[in-house]
Amino acid sequence: MESVSGTPFGVVYLDVPPVTSGLAIGALVAGIASVLVSLLVICFGVAFVNEGGAWASGAFAALGLLAGVAAVVTGLLGQRQIRRPAAPSAVRFTGRGLAVAGISCGGAGALLSLLGLGLALLLALT
Repeated sequence: MESVSGTPFGVVYLDVPPVTSGLAIGALVAGIASVLVSLLVICFGVAFVNEGGAWASGAFAALGLLAGVAAVVTGLLGQRQIRRPAAPSAVRFTGRGLAVAGISCGGAGALLSLLGLGLALLLALT
């Protein structure tokens, strides 16, 4: 409790419970979606080689890459929000692990999408 200078009164700060960062949760969701879409890229590229699987694989690769990049950017913004110091009466954010998991899943999903597209194009050209 801090005292207000010049008065006998004090200032009390109410305890505000921490809140999980929405950006961190969004990063994790986008990262998981990116990994799942990258599996579709690989499946369409390998299973439907003769039926135009490279086209479908390319479309899903674009989606997987966008989701992966969105997960990485959102995760970095979430980490920034979590690290920011808060005043005693302001809301504190948690969820650093969620943000890190979103960044790693998003990067892995984007990389797998590109590798799956390369595999699909390689199989289609042979």
